[in-house]
Amino acid sequence: MEKFNAKLEIIVGNPYVSIPLTSLNIIFQQANKNKGTIPVRGKINGKQYQQTLLKYSGDWRLYINMKMLKDSPRRIGEIIDVEIEFDPSDRTIEPHPKFTEALANSIEAKKVFERLSPSKQKEIVRYISNLKTEKSIEKNITRAINFLLGKERFVGRDKP
Repeated sequence: MEKFNAKLEIIVGNPYVSIPLTSLNIIFQQANKNKGTIPVRGKINGKQYQQTLLKYSGDWRLYINMKMLKDSPRRIGEIIDVEIEFDPSDRTIEPHPKFTEALANSIEAKKVFERLSPSKQKEIVRYISNLKTEKSIEKNITRAINFLLGKERFVGRDKP
């Protein structure tokens, strides 16, 4: 596990830390790649996290969300302790069974869903899968199908 201290910075409203080049090279070697997104895990100030390392505006960044560091947007400039390593665990998110059923019942929506980029598909699946109540699941599945059919916005996006 790579360990370092980093200054919490912000870009486009998102708190992040830069990863030292020596640590990046070790993660690239562990992941067997140095492009795209790289799943990582570790600790921020001793608290465990699971996140995705990605390149934005030419630099590799570890974005620090509120789960990882309480009040992270208010802590810009703070030096934090970071531990990081490649995370080989499977992060597949299975679609909620009711969403799968709704897609099966709407051939047109299913075709649109299948044409979406994998990241947009994952965004919809993750959103629905993380809902807690049956009422919100059903409501948002309806909204997702309507979104795929071009009838309304969903997760802050216009028509696909």
